Amino acid sequence: MTETAAAPVFTTGLPYGLPEFEAITHADFAPAFAEAIAAHDREIVKIAMAAEPPSFENTIVALERSGRALNRVSAVFFNLVSTDGTPAMLDLEETVSAQLAAHDDAITLNSQLFSRIDAVYQQREGLNLDAESRWLIERVHLEFRRSGAGLDQTAATRLRAINEELSRLGARFGTYLLDETRDLGVLVTDEAELVGLGAADRAAAREAAAQAGHPDGWLIDLVLPTGHPWLAKLHDRPTRQRVYEASSARGRRGGAHDTRALALRIATLRAERASLLGFDSHAAYVLADETAGSPQAVQRLLSQLTCPAVANAQAEADALQELIDDEDEPFALRPWDWDLYTERRRQREHDIDSERLTEWFELERVLFDGVFWAAERLYDVHLHERHDLHGYHPDVRVFEVWRAGQGIGLFLFDPYARATKRGGAWMSSFVDQSRLLGEQAVVVNVLNLPKPGPGEPTLLSIDEVTTLFHEFGHGLHGLLSDVTYPRFSGTNVPRDFVELPSQFNETWAFNPEVLAHCAINVHTGEPLPAELIERLREAKAFNQGHDTLEYLQATVIDLAWHSLSAAQAAELRAQAGDDLVDAPAVAEQFEHDALQRAGLLFSNIAPRYRTSYFQHVFAGGYSAGYYSYIWSEVLDADAERWFAEHGGLNREAGEHYLETLLRRGGSQDPKLTYVQFRGHEAQIEPLLERRGLTA
Repeated sequence: MTETAAAPVFTTGLPYGLPEFEAITHADFAPAFAEAIAAHDREIVKIAMAAEPPSFENTIVALERSGRALNRVSAVFFNLVSTDGTPAMLDLEETVSAQLAAHDDAITLNSQLFSRIDAVYQQREGLNLDAESRWLIERVHLEFRRSGAGLDQTAATRLRAINEELSRLGARFGTYLLDETRDLGVLVTDEAELVGLGAADRAAAREAAAQAGHPDGWLIDLVLPTGHPWLAKLHDRPTRQRVYEASSARGRRGGAHDTRALALRIATLRAERASLLGFDSHAAYVLADETAGSPQAVQRLLSQLTCPAVANAQAEADALQELIDDEDEPFALRPWDWDLYTERRRQREHDIDSERLTEWFELERVLFDGVFWAAERLYDVHLHERHDLHGYHPDVRVFEVWRAGQGIGLFLFDPYARATKRGGAWMSSFVDQSRLLGEQAVVVNVLNLPKPGPGEPTLLSIDEVTTLFHEFGHGLHGLLSDVTYPRFSGTNVPRDFVELPSQFNETWAFNPEVLAHCAINVHTGEPLPAELIERLREAKAFNQGHDTLEYLQATVIDLAWHSLSAAQAAELRAQAGDDLVDAPAVAEQFEHDALQRAGLLFSNIAPRYRTSYFQHVFAGGYSAGYYSYIWSEVLDADAERWFAEHGGLNREAGEHYLETLLRRGGSQDPKLTYVQFRGHEAQIEPLLERRGLTA
């Protein structure tokens, strides 16, 4: 990796470059980063100061080859800090993030380097290169321009300062949210308050309480969104209210871990940076390089969904209130009642008991006979567990991935929640595929399932089954990548395209063929009845008013913060007062006003994420990009229709999708990629039909 590297984090002796996790300690990272950054600096100087005239090979390709040691240590560190966020690792994350921001700026603002890149860009048409190489030149040139290349010295100095501060603030937001999520877990001391939870859920809560130092209680750990899957099960209304209010209080309690001042400061700095780079807002800056193209294009999509979503949500609320009014002691519907009474309505209207349904979805069987089996049918992909290879935690499992008789990479699976793991579910990579570097993918899927007690099975809800398929869709995008340059590998595509493979893979979660293969009752060994499979499919649009509305609310909050001009953001910052003392009130009012303007205020449905715990946009990579889930769903619903027209779950259709889309990564314009798969641009009608929003 480097000539002097001795730290275990750099070692690549295991198959596919899997990190030797057992040899790595947290103390390795600070010196490893220092060494890797210094090595990359030397490589950049060599490229920028080369005596030879700039060429595709000695400039563009040389940049692609550079920084391998830094990529290695970054991949290992940031994966581990998300899954084992000890205080020492979290402290180091803030420091390292600032160092990396400064290092990136030193590269993109290097005028000599950009001069050579620009020279290659100007002669690109006469270089007789393949399409991916031409696209590489265009992307490198554009990314340097978007990162500030060409700014005058004063603007460049300010840009460096903004980027460094943003990196620190983002890391701090994530740390505060992790602390809040852990601290606000709901402790229950009377088991009667858990009526409705099954034995596996109670065992998980008991185990979580024991690990937190409460051996005689039950701890309900919070998840990343506002809602919680157990709100659909808990009969005790005060307990439901406690869970809901604890979740929505994260970052909003005042005190040391209140995140609203951070959010305001982050939004202000992003707006200022966008202005420096010549854009009206951060959203305009971000979306100019996405498939959407502009905030206006996103607003047009949202406008097609808002009215039917609100109408459907109101009809759903009325139906739930009718159920409540039939009870002995009726009450007014509140957000913490929605999920429980939705389940009762689901049982009444579709004869589906979601709690009992979990008996047919045991994790091991769903993983092997559902997720992996569907991939085998579609793409000739086979996964074999490697017990001789180890992950970064005892819960992590390692699988070797084979296709056409050849090993193509490794898949790591980390299913269970831990106190030091960030909430939510995600895919990431330790190694990206590229022919240039001769590397194959090593990807990881991370979930936050409650860990059952010893000897108990892990039973999955419908949403958890969907999540399992979703994240493996990202995994397939990384594993099946077949590109030359690492910049384009797998999921390195625009954010509003990256969710297409993952959301499309959800298609197979409740496909009758897949269910017949994997949905086996854990107690009786009986398959899921065919009539129940049909009822599940008939209920696909059930509660979609609620689900669409809570998503649209979060999207509007994201876009509102990031559509601020620099002047508007500065005015908002001034309202917060000295030391941002009034930032909590300003942030709350800003969020309320944004939802009101969009016509999305709804008393019984809260945003999926509120400002104070919107990790995606304030501590992740989705700023001005949360819309991408619905944008990608337009594509995946349209893709689902194509598969239905071509026989569904079969190798021929899967091979076409693999060759025209999954393998391409970011090696060409994603709009072209989709048209090559589909034959035409995506249409919105399949999405509206899927969500029941056509009326």
